[in-house]
Amino acid sequence: MRTGVITQKLGMSRLFLADGRHVPVTVLKLDTCQVVATRTKEKDGYVAVQLGSGFAKPKNTSKGMRGHFAVAEVEPKRKVAEFRVDEKNLLEVGDEILADHFKEGQKVDVTGVTIGRGFTGAMKRWNFRGLEASHGVSISHRSLGGTGGRQDPGKTFKNKKMHGHYGDERVTTQNVEVAKIDVTRGLIMVRGAVPGAKGGWVLVRDAVKRPAKDLPMPASVKKREKTAAPEGSKAEGAGAEGAGA
Repeated sequence: MRTGVITQKLGMSRLFLADGRHVPVTVLKLDTCQVVATRTKEKDGYVAVQLGSGFAKPKNTSKGMRGHFAVAEVEPKRKVAEFRVDEKNLLEVGDEILADHFKEGQKVDVTGVTIGRGFTGAMKRWNFRGLEASHGVSISHRSLGGTGGRQDPGKTFKNKKMHGHYGDERVTTQNVEVAKIDVTRGLIMVRGAVPGAKGGWVLVRDAVKRPAKDLPMPASVKKREKTAAPEGSKAEGAGAEGAGA
């Protein structure tokens, strides 16, 4: 089991195939998706990778999270999420995941928060047909009808489909096809629609029901450049120790 990625939804577009047909796609962008922390069996009881994506101003980041990012030596992130992985697929802190982590034609599962539509009626929320347009129905054409409040059953059961809050909930769409990958711009284009509004965060992971083969293991990453120690620092340290002795 590999890690997923955190992407940002840019909107929808279309791709033209060689035979002239067009495919509607949702464009997802990888915005510096880096490993912020790791979870191990010995320390945390489970194995996972914590990723961060996007840039957040330090003044808008809590003190605790600023310290968390400082330990990892990465810039503050707008979105943080964990992905369970196998021990052999554990990544290093600071690794940046690239768009070719997935391949074209692969099936993936996408998770996002749907657009909130506020308080809506039963027709819009549950696709009820409403009451008759004639035959004595007056004023209540868009009502949902009886809810079971008469002699039998004498109450309204829990979870009955009624009017109420619609949208703004976490939804996962399974087996979405990856149509195209753009590594240079960090874009992942998936076929069809994806839950969420433009600018929303979308989690993309390998499909559970349709696993793909020949994927980069443990991931397609860009290693963080290690800064070399200043010249003479060891010599100065040795001199100080000698002077102290």
